[in-house]
Amino acid sequence: MVYLVGAGPGDPELLTLKAVRLLAGADIVLHDDLVPAAVLAHAKRSLIVNVGKRCGRKNISQEQINAMLVDYARRGLLVVRLKSGDPLVFGRAGEEMDALRAAGIAFEVVPGITAAFAAAAALQRPLTDRRSASSIRLFAGRHAPGSAREPGIRGASPSDATRVIYMPGRDLRTVAAALRREGLPPDLPCVIVSRAAQPDQLIVRTTLAQLDRVAGGPAPSILLVGEVLRDSDSATAVEDVLGHAAVTDESQPKPMKL
Repeated sequence: MVYLVGAGPGDPELLTLKAVRLLAGADIVLHDDLVPAAVLAHAKRSLIVNVGKRCGRKNISQEQINAMLVDYARRGLLVVRLKSGDPLVFGRAGEEMDALRAAGIAFEVVPGITAAFAAAAALQRPLTDRRSASSIRLFAGRHAPGSAREPGIRGASPSDATRVIYMPGRDLRTVAAALRREGLPPDLPCVIVSRAAQPDQLIVRTTLAQLDRVAGGPAPSILLVGEVLRDSDSATAVEDVLGHAAVTDESQPKPMKL
């Protein structure tokens, strides 16, 4: 049996109860590179294998990962394929499920908290709001080899939609250009959240006009764009300082303790 499990954004307290149970009972865990040690600590009795792929560095191909899932399952092992965020959001789960189906291997998907929701929680801003955002649009900043290099941002879309770009990269010029071609206003708020829900979380606030002059933070990072992010009454309002984005170091979340 193979379980495709969402590890969430990295905070072990945001794992689902089912994810914790499966990690505790797994024979083998094949995990993404960005899954932190605090999450893997739940797999105390498992063989843990890093099958991560990072930008510019690939330790293992997707075909090899697919073959490992099939092979371990055929040996009668309980296999957990542990993916950052949610398995079904830009996680290549489709390719792995196709391989498992073709091999006749039973599998189950266990959802996790995707980065968009973790980033919104870190910002304490909704992704939808009946006053300013009627929908959410999710995009990938990177594509599979052979596909269009530009993020799939262009095309008819509601002007009041909140846009969420996964894997925007450190050079945001291509993303910024694609957003401008949509005719979006230059003062539209843009927020980059790096390592959302983790102790070293970093938030960078800017506008579409200045987005191409901002460097994305350490991976994993995510870019949120939309009117719903505007906060004119706050000291941390979107602003430009000497042509650079205002940077808010919110690396230590301060939850209310009851």
